[in-house]
Amino acid sequence: MAVATTPDIEHLPAEEVLAYAVERWQPRLYVACSFQKEASVIMDMLLRIEPEARFFTLDTGVLFEETYETKRVLEERYGIEVDVYRGISLERQAELHGEALWNRDPDACCDIRKVTPLQEALGDVDAWIAGLRRDQSPSRAATAKLHWDEKHDLWKVNPLADWTEERVWEYIERHEVPYNPLHRRGYASIGCTHCTQPGGGRDGRWAGHDRTECGIHA
Repeated sequence: MAVATTPDIEHLPAEEVLAYAVERWQPRLYVACSFQKEASVIMDMLLRIEPEARFFTLDTGVLFEETYETKRVLEERYGIEVDVYRGISLERQAELHGEALWNRDPDACCDIRKVTPLQEALGDVDAWIAGLRRDQSPSRAATAKLHWDEKHDLWKVNPLADWTEERVWEYIERHEVPYNPLHRRGYASIGCTHCTQPGGGRDGRWAGHDRTECGIHA
């Protein structure tokens, strides 16, 4: 598929990046929502620009209860409903692959519970928005605010790419945005219960395994 030259929007602040995305792709624009603090910021910021913005989440079935509660709080706060995509049931996964697949083969587990549902979510849109920041990990250091996502064959927008941790918290506090309480308990990055521990950056993800990404962004 031929792709137009990527516009240079690196100089634009997050609000203007989102406004550009809305003008260019809405309503075929979809926002990934992990219910981590970056997702809270993007939700608050985007709904100020486009009240009809659409959000989705990937429910692995083993998220923290605090994450599910954050979803409920944000939906009530903003009067929205976040679309939910799921992989096969945990029971079916165990039947096909055995128990505790995340310990034996975390790549396969993430493929089943996150990568495949993401493909379904993005199957009928032209662009998606994510909360990646360059300072989260070395693998994200070169994240662009806008780029062509070859893996999913559509545009990807990362409005907070150049934001620091401090800036995220500053926005949350200034606008009184709800956020996942696990962040205040030492979890800088929050995923599934069985493979997330407290830690800085993405150090708490997939403890005991040599990985920092689930496959949906890399």
